[in-house]
Amino acid sequence: MASSPKKSAAAPAAADEPAAAAIETPTEIAAEISETFVAPVTEMQDSVRAALEKGVSDSRAALARAKTSADEAVNAFETSFNAARDGVIAINAKAFAAFRANAEANFDFVNASFAARSLSDFVALQNEFARKRVEAIAEQAKEFGALAQKVARDAFEPIREQAAKSFRHVG
Repeated sequence: MASSPKKSAAAPAAADEPAAAAIETPTEIAAEISETFVAPVTEMQDSVRAALEKGVSDSRAALARAKTSADEAVNAFETSFNAARDGVIAINAKAFAAFRANAEANFDFVNASFAARSLSDFVALQNEFARKRVEAIAEQAKEFGALAQKVARDAFEPIREQAAKSFRHVG
């Protein structure tokens, strides 16, 4: 019986030696956790950071392009509105000139009609006046049409060019 306790005492001692070798120090455990978990997390953080930085960079570039396009569009609209304003001023000036010419022709006709000596002279004067007025009005209408086309073309050309440019950049 005395030998039995020795064997049982020796057996646990032999079992304790491998168990002692299996126990790791906190430094070893931290290194193993670092290799297992921290390194992949760090790699993932680096890739997420790189993706976010690229996204921010791309967003800044897109914002700069959008700002440039917006500035160009504003400039096109300003140019267009200025051309339209100048065109309206030109049309108004043309209208006043036509009104003045028509009023002067009417006054000339009234003065000439008082000088008519006979009804036939008055009828001939009135026929000549009507013919000249029809010709003048046709010419004025033609000039107004040409001026209106020029104003429309000048007013909408900057917008058309900017739209074409914008669609070229998009496509």
